[in-house]
Amino acid sequence: MNRFAKTFTAAALSALSLAAAGPAVAQGRWDWSPGDRAYRLAGPGVPLLYPELRASPRGRAFVMRNFDFDRNGFISPREARAANRAFAEVAGERRDRFDWDHRDHVVVVEQPRGNWDHRAMRDYGFRQTARGATLNLQEDVLYKTDSDVLRPGAIDKLRPLAGYLKSEPGVRVAIDGYTDSRGTEAHNQALSERRAASVRTALDAMGVVRARFVVQGHGESNPVATNATPEGMRQNRRVEVTLLGQRADRFSRGD
Repeated sequence: MNRFAKTFTAAALSALSLAAAGPAVAQGRWDWSPGDRAYRLAGPGVPLLYPELRASPRGRAFVMRNFDFDRNGFISPREARAANRAFAEVAGERRDRFDWDHRDHVVVVEQPRGNWDHRAMRDYGFRQTARGATLNLQEDVLYKTDSDVLRPGAIDKLRPLAGYLKSEPGVRVAIDGYTDSRGTEAHNQALSERRAASVRTALDAMGVVRARFVVQGHGESNPVATNATPEGMRQNRRVEVTLLGQRADRFSRGD
């Protein structure tokens, strides 16, 4: 590794440690060439970036590859400040003379992982299913009766899940909505679809890329209890969130 790459690695790691909890656990190498993708900067942190980072393809790639910590395609003020610190350490006082075109390699520091609320994820009570680790969100926790509008407290209920998903960008998610047997089948099917979609929308608003979700409504099918009692119907009105391919026992350990 050349002197520049070593310096760049140290600077990026320093900025990451200041900007996010937990150490960076892996690093790799990215080569710039004209055939690589063109990165676009977006988000409230972009105006805070040094002009040298905004103005060159290599600078924009450096920001997006290293400092988009939650991988949502947007740069926050916190992420922008981290990128500026790392670049300043490498470029020195004369950032305007920094020559990206004669730098052969940029070292990529991957997003820190494992930085999620273990206690809150354990409290969801995941169970193991054939598809992965599944949690059950009851209708009365999320919605008012016969509505797909999330209650204010539902966002807080979903926040630890969003934090985990942002920390683990490779995990895909299934969201399945269910109702009880009251009402017509058509009504229940449409309601279950809207409710599942509202959970995806909430997670999307918290920075989880919506392309990671598979969303379905199942209406009154697949009940988990009898629809002959109020308690049974309450259990059937639910949204199930499955972390595809994940083990439920991963979330039963630690505090």
